[in-house]
Amino acid sequence: MDHVDAVVIGAGQAGLSTAHHLGRLGVGQVVLDAGDRPGGAWRERWPSLRLGAVHGIHDLPGLPLGEVDTARPAAEVVGEYFARYERTFAFPVHRPVRVRAVRDVGQRLLVETTERSWAARAVVNATGTWENPFLPHYPGRDRFAGRQLHTADYRSAEEFRGERVLVVGGGISAVEHLVELAGIASTTWVTRRPPELSAAEFTPERGRAAVAEVERRVRAGLPPGSVVSATGLPPTPAVRRAEELGVLHRRPMFDRITPGGVVWPDGTAEEVDVILWATGFRPVLGHLAPLRLRAPGGGIQLDGTRAVAEPRLHLVGYGPSASTIGANRAGRTAAREIRSLIA
Repeated sequence: MDHVDAVVIGAGQAGLSTAHHLGRLGVGQVVLDAGDRPGGAWRERWPSLRLGAVHGIHDLPGLPLGEVDTARPAAEVVGEYFARYERTFAFPVHRPVRVRAVRDVGQRLLVETTERSWAARAVVNATGTWENPFLPHYPGRDRFAGRQLHTADYRSAEEFRGERVLVVGGGISAVEHLVELAGIASTTWVTRRPPELSAAEFTPERGRAAVAEVERRVRAGLPPGSVVSATGLPPTPAVRRAEELGVLHRRPMFDRITPGGVVWPDGTAEEVDVILWATGFRPVLGHLAPLRLRAPGGGIQLDGTRAVAEPRLHLVGYGPSASTIGANRAGRTAAREIRSLIA
């Protein structure tokens, strides 16, 4: 067992930002990352997702992304950027390392991993959501004879050429899939609620209002909820392109799944070859279960980035900080509070 001031779990945008600020404040740390190379969740994005189609990548603190070719895959560009960032600041990143559990052992938190254990005075959880795709349950899902996959498994529209694809979900990922599949496959778009397509640009004021709503939820101990539920669908390049292609004809959610397709509550049926679940992700928090942090509302109650039930634990990239710019700000806040704690 090694002793350290702080353990940062995750080397994505949130983890690297926090590590940068901890380093500037002189806090001894290790960064644990489950991936076998830099890039966080970005390295897992489908190859056909180009950087120019991504809605906002904020610079990491202290090292701008700089001029890049927006026609290149986002996974490559961001992966290279994160690798350069790690080299520049010489972060003590251990990978591939999976955290099995975080436990309270008195004056320190014990971080148990596949490599070894660390006894830390503070822990920053920056694990994001990519490794926990959400698949809603619908009757008959296990009997569907076609192919089912989640956004996390999507690689290219070409593999669906000529097929009938049902895209499920009301977020940006669903819209991006519809755009790529246009002209290649026959698509049907279904969402649980009518999508809120906004003609207004996503202004800083709207962004702050959305963050405030998510922050209200986590302060109350509720699950954060999705970004789209707070913002609607802003007129991003993907949304504009989808409108031009005429693929944003949404149908309400079906009632059940059959071996050959889906059936709506009124009995209307449609045969499909593929169900593409663009239904989002949930925070990766299973390793925190020994700390018993869940509030009655089902979420983890936060005060800023600090867990109310365990003040030595900070969650960055969770709730209101689950964005590239939000993760940077939250990383700075968490680092300052940790520095005060160990002082």
